[in-house]
Amino acid sequence: MAILQVTAFSKCLMRNVPLTVVLPVDRMVASPRTEYPTLYLLHGIFGNTLDFLNGTRIGRWAMEQELCVVMPSGENSFYLNDPDQFALWSDFVGKELVELTRRMFPLSHRREDTFLGGVSMGGYGALYNGLQFRDTFSWILALSAPIRLEDLRDRATDNAFILTNRRYAQRCFGDLQTAPERDVNPLHLVERLWKEGAQLPQIYLACGDRDELLPGSKRLAALLERLEIPHIFEILPGAHEWDFWDEALLRALGLLPIGRRRKVKP
Repeated sequence: MAILQVTAFSKCLMRNVPLTVVLPVDRMVASPRTEYPTLYLLHGIFGNTLDFLNGTRIGRWAMEQELCVVMPSGENSFYLNDPDQFALWSDFVGKELVELTRRMFPLSHRREDTFLGGVSMGGYGALYNGLQFRDTFSWILALSAPIRLEDLRDRATDNAFILTNRRYAQRCFGDLQTAPERDVNPLHLVERLWKEGAQLPQIYLACGDRDELLPGSKRLAALLERLEIPHIFEILPGAHEWDFWDEALLRALGLLPIGRRRKVKP
């Protein structure tokens, strides 16, 4: 397993951004040159590119499954575009990052080999961007994702804590009164795309039975069930914590079409 620390310039963000990449190229048994399936993993709020290596066993699993894992830094952006700050996080995740890493590494360009996942804020980012860039990603893995945007309307402007500050929420989601009726709301986005007959990625939702965000996941799962959109929803023991995400991520990897590498011509 090779763990690579990459710094690359992003036109979407207008600055250099750090990436951590797990690439299973140094296995003991030599094999032909390959195109690796790829999982792009988005960290939660206050996180960084090393979160998954520190909090889960993703490095070992990636090597065992011959899977490339790309973990960008998303700051506290919710992976949404913010044109006023020249920070197009959604475009970065859904397009530029994929194109950049495919140029850098021997990655498959096939939709069926390309997946997007995340935890907490990153779970929201995986849902939103996986749906927006549905022609790129075949699977969405959303673990403990915050989905109930209606709750944002009650935030106070003078609250000093970022997670409950109204101005921070407005920076991410725009007008908080209309947010539930716009595409920033995954439920609204799912229903709009369903009405348009769009081909959606396979969706894996998981949340802990002691996580306060569980009602949002239940609500999205109920919508997906009603619309007969393929998905898997699991409520597993645990809270909003790495022990839960470690187990849920392992279960999610078991669903992905990975484990065999595709030979390509030199």
